[in-house]
Amino acid sequence: MVGKQLVKQALYNGHRVKAFGRNVFTEGLPENDNLELVHGALFDAGQVYHAIKGCDAVLSSLGGASDGTDKTRSLGMKNIVAQMEKASVKRIVAVGGVGILNAGENGLLLDEEDYPPQYVAVGKEHQKAYDFLSNSNLEWTLVCPPDLVEGEATGQFITNADYPPEPNKNRILTGDLALFMLSELNKNEYIKHRVGISN
Repeated sequence: MVGKQLVKQALYNGHRVKAFGRNVFTEGLPENDNLELVHGALFDAGQVYHAIKGCDAVLSSLGGASDGTDKTRSLGMKNIVAQMEKASVKRIVAVGGVGILNAGENGLLLDEEDYPPQYVAVGKEHQKAYDFLSNSNLEWTLVCPPDLVEGEATGQFITNADYPPEPNKNRILTGDLALFMLSELNKNEYIKHRVGISN
């Protein structure tokens, strides 16, 4: 949901885009001279390296099952970080999860007693991805959205470093999430921070 918005908006803003993944040729991405579709596997070090090499930045919107059995978010990020460092590409803006934002002065939201238990497993996967980013030498930003709602960008959203924003409606349109991610690439306001976001 987010990847398509990122591609569409990046092209609209005049960027040259490489879209990498297993399904890039079947996702209905727009035809554009500035778009290169790169078929590849996230866990294949060589394929990820060749996709990243020569780029100015990486936008990552990894997804997958939420029951904790899918390691796409954690091991995928581990490989992305390793290949970015190898290719000397420093800047990444990635999608995480709301559970890894801070809760008060102690711990994370996913460690709170009232955090929804069905989201703890996927929250732990996002936490591992965050650990790989925070222990790297990259200039990273990890956007931690609440519930994703498919929809076009409105530009009406709020953000906050490391904590949920106030007020927090616990939802964000996919278009607005992509809009913020692309904006952050230019503004660099949240380097080495997690970001809470809400419409």
